[in-house]
Amino acid sequence: MRQTAGREAETPHVTHELARFASGIRYEDLPADARFMARQCLLDWLGVTLAGSQEPLALMLRAEAAEEGGAARATLFGGGARTSMGQAALVNGAAGHALDFDDVLGAMTGHPTAPVAPAALALAEGRGLDGRRVIAGIVAGIEVEARLGRVLGDSHYAKGWHATGTVGAFGAAAAAANMLGLDAEQTARALGIAGTQAAGLKSMFGTMCKPLHAGKAARNGLMAATLAERGFTSRDDVLDCVQGFTDTQTETFRPEALLEETDRFHILDTLFKYHPACYGTHATIEACLGLAENPAFDAGNVERVEVKVPMSALRMCNIPAPTTGLEAKFSLSYNVGLGLTKKATGALDIYFDENLDRPDVHAIRETVAVEGSDDLRPYTADVVVHLGNGVALRGTGDVGTPADDLDRQWEKLEGKFRALVAPLLGSRPAGALVEAVGSLDDAGDVGAALAPAAAEIG
Repeated sequence: MRQTAGREAETPHVTHELARFASGIRYEDLPADARFMARQCLLDWLGVTLAGSQEPLALMLRAEAAEEGGAARATLFGGGARTSMGQAALVNGAAGHALDFDDVLGAMTGHPTAPVAPAALALAEGRGLDGRRVIAGIVAGIEVEARLGRVLGDSHYAKGWHATGTVGAFGAAAAAANMLGLDAEQTARALGIAGTQAAGLKSMFGTMCKPLHAGKAARNGLMAATLAERGFTSRDDVLDCVQGFTDTQTETFRPEALLEETDRFHILDTLFKYHPACYGTHATIEACLGLAENPAFDAGNVERVEVKVPMSALRMCNIPAPTTGLEAKFSLSYNVGLGLTKKATGALDIYFDENLDRPDVHAIRETVAVEGSDDLRPYTADVVVHLGNGVALRGTGDVGTPADDLDRQWEKLEGKFRALVAPLLGSRPAGALVEAVGSLDDAGDVGAALAPAAAEIG
């Protein structure tokens, strides 16, 4: 813990405060908007998970789970099979992040639902917990992710840690601990067990390991809670002690952040994706789509494109010459080409390997210069397109503002869900799943409610 004994009385004990907070969340005490947002997070996650369940990395993990075996207690979504709770959390967690189409939370600097939902649903099926437990667990998990993210500050992510894997492990543990009814002391131990397992390197972006981070966080967090329930020991101050998680993984430890904005739920700040690529590219994509509609724009006459993004984006999504679809999701220059040629439609296949060889996109990509700026807020971008006739067109993108109309957002997420799931399962099962998630509060049997998602795809 980077504070003297004298300072300990002046700052909150982070592990204990988070454990107390997470263990105290109850469905009946949650405001309606937090419950609604939890259902939105779950609907979006389920849609991208079903679509991602057919990705090669998900099929490999499913084969690994089948070979390993285990009690059939939880569903592999889109896999037509059941497996152990831990394997289901792992496989579903990785599948949910496979397309990089899942939600984002700025306070966490990562993807909040990808580690939390698979742990919560596997536990609900395995232990027979109802939908209200799932909703409370999702809120608890995402709140812990957000609050821990604020405590860690910028340096954890900047140093090269993938917060979806690291912070996500704590979120999954908090969700599962809440659903199991663990008290604050048990939850603190669960956070300790999660913390000693937490991992994930940003250097793996553009490979199958990035989605694996989400799956491992889900599985490790779930195991942390169930082991704590059994009495497994760990330190109860993993976020505060010398050589603990914050001591080893951040230079911007701010325990006082726990005392800020305690009267609101951070889950309401969740941002949703409408392009299946790294969220750091979305503001640039939106700026380019807007420029492409300018009457003065001519895609065949682009001479130079200047892109200015927050500094954090440079080490997150700036692969200059992607050679695979996964890499293209993390390439600002490639996504400039997609946006200016109006090919950034939100369709999954624009990032398929076989569709990367587009001469018009490549021609624009080679003109792009990306620059980082300390003056830009997260998830914003400035784009200037210089045309051969001397005309310069300027555009901006901002995808960092949470929605204030949750009903409208549900409609958009339902449209995204149906577009992803109906081609895989059919329109009727897709609609049944929308209804099931929308009424999850009343579901006594979560596995039965989400049964259409258990069908084998392909």
